[in-house]
Amino acid sequence: MKIDAVDFFYLTMPNVTEDVDGSQDALLVRVTAGNQIGWGECEAAPLPSIAAFVCPMSHGVCRPVGASVLGQKLESPQDIHRIAARVAYDSMDLLQASHTFSGVEMALWDVLGRRLDAPVWSLLGYRSSEAKIPYASLLFGDTPQETLDRARKALSEGFSAFKFGWGPIGRATVSDDADQFAAAREGIGPDAFLMVDAGQIFGEDVEAASARMQALEAARALWIEEPFQANALEAYASLAGQGSSVRTAGGEASHNIHMAEHLMRYGKVGYIQIDCGRIGGIGPAKTVAASAASRGVTYVNHTFTSHLALSASLQPYAGLADHNICEFPAQPSQLALDLTTKHLQRDAKGLVKAPESPGLGVDIDLPGLAPYLVDTEITVNGKVLYRTPALV
Repeated sequence: MKIDAVDFFYLTMPNVTEDVDGSQDALLVRVTAGNQIGWGECEAAPLPSIAAFVCPMSHGVCRPVGASVLGQKLESPQDIHRIAARVAYDSMDLLQASHTFSGVEMALWDVLGRRLDAPVWSLLGYRSSEAKIPYASLLFGDTPQETLDRARKALSEGFSAFKFGWGPIGRATVSDDADQFAAAREGIGPDAFLMVDAGQIFGEDVEAASARMQALEAARALWIEEPFQANALEAYASLAGQGSSVRTAGGEASHNIHMAEHLMRYGKVGYIQIDCGRIGGIGPAKTVAASAASRGVTYVNHTFTSHLALSASLQPYAGLADHNICEFPAQPSQLALDLTTKHLQRDAKGLVKAPESPGLGVDIDLPGLAPYLVDTEITVNGKVLYRTPALV
């Protein structure tokens, strides 16, 4: 079969706020190949990502992503790798290309899995889908009391691992942050896993991050995530070298395999967190997972949006039994909930697995998405390069 069409759907909540919540809008991708349809999701601003697929060519290695995808043969995983390599070369100067192709690549795996009646993880070479401990991914409250309330609520929903992020962390005093960490620990109890996401707030300031480590140790945090900017490798290595029981984590901002490799090799992170909607899709994430396993670094998915993205994020390390913790969006927007007809469910032990169903094992709720659809058109010199396609 060949790739006949790639359609993008720009979806958004009625009101988008400045909250650091990536589920407030979405870019859904539909790939049609023969009589088979597959779905993916880009973790990026929708409009520039659509533009990267349809924009006019600037020169030989700044071509639209669509030029490397449409009409291509799709019969095996090797075809997906071949298409990915072509996109990387022909769009090397189009910096949005990896974000755009990430959603397309997910959909290609979904198409192939459905066509071959196999889950994506099996096409990646895994023999089984291993259970993961899902952590409720939450934002810190504006006050320690709000954080305490959110922690207690998530605990009541049966989670045994929790990550709190962003909010006021790093914006006030060390004491204020310590109160937030303590509130999170109090809310989840003494035995649950606790992780903290600093949201790059410290830039490259190792001293500021170090000042929080004692409070994080007191709260028995497992890791501090993204204390620094994505490429501040020396800062990461410096903090990791202090020997704290709290490990460093990062990687969601990796837009290619090499960025992730550098964070592990030179940044010395203990946990590498990859977002399939940013790094170029499921294939590159699988490469990073294998590298992490060989380095003694723990691979963790990154996702904060829909269960389509959640399923995609689990595929690259589905078969790695020792890498057994996963991010699970605990407070997604209504859009993220309505995007799919079913959600990945935790089992009786509170664990979650990549689906056994063909492809990504997640179906899209097309009628349910109509209220969120943004009517969009991209026109250049009177020629329509993109217009919102029909959902059905």
